Amino acid sequence: MDYFSERSNPFYDRTCNNEIVKMQRLNPDQLNNLTGLEYILLHVQEPILYVIRKQHRHSPQQATPLADYYIIGGVVYQAPDLCSVINSRLLNTVAHLHSAFDEVQSYSQYHPSKSYWWDFKEKDKTEKDKGKKTKKEEPSSLFQRQRVDVLLEALARKYPPRFPGHQEANKEESAAKSEIKTEIKTEKQDDVNSQVSSQSSIKMPPEKKIKISR
Repeated sequence: MDYFSERSNPFYDRTCNNEIVKMQRLNPDQLNNLTGLEYILLHVQEPILYVIRKQHRHSPQQATPLADYYIIGGVVYQAPDLCSVINSRLLNTVAHLHSAFDEVQSYSQYHPSKSYWWDFKEKDKTEKDKGKKTKKEEPSSLFQRQRVDVLLEALARKYPPRFPGHQEANKEESAAKSEIKTEIKTEKQDDVNSQVSSQSSIKMPPEKKIKISR
C-alpha cells in the first residue's frame, strides 16, 4: 500500500480515506469506521503479484467496489471490468467469423446449369502463384560468400575428394610400377646368368705334364 500511494502512481486518489489515516497517523484498522473512498489490499501472491481494490465504503459492513489494480514486477496496471472483457472477446470472435465467411464465400461458384459448387483448386493455385511471385530471394553478402569459401577450402584440405577414375588411375600406375620392378629384376637375373654361362664357355688351358727323367 505504501508503494501504491506514491505520487508517481496516477491511479491513486489523494482525497481517499487512506491519505487521511496516513496524515493523522491513525491505526489502519480505522478505515472500516470511515465512509468514503478507500483502497484495500485484496490479494497477495508474493513476491510478484499484489491486487488492490478501490471501493466506496458506506458502513463498516457495506462497501461498493469501483476498480481493481494489480502490481506485477513493480508496475501498476488497472484491471479491466467484466463488461470490457466480454466486449473484447465478442468483437474478436465476430471478426474471426466474418473473415472465415469471406474466405468460404470466395471458394463458392455458381452456374445456372450446375447450380452451386465448391472450387478449391483454382484458388489454391492462384494463391501459390502469387506467393511465388511476391517472394524474392535475398542475395548473399560478400562476407557470407567469403566465409563459405574459406570453410569449403578447409574441408577440402582436411578431406580430399576421392573419385573412382582417380582410384583406377592410381591402381594402373602402381601396377605399371610393379611390372617395371619385375622387369628390372628379371634383366638383372639374365645378366647374371649370361655372365655365368660366358665364364663357363671359356676353355681352361691344358695342364702341363711333368716329365720324369730316368
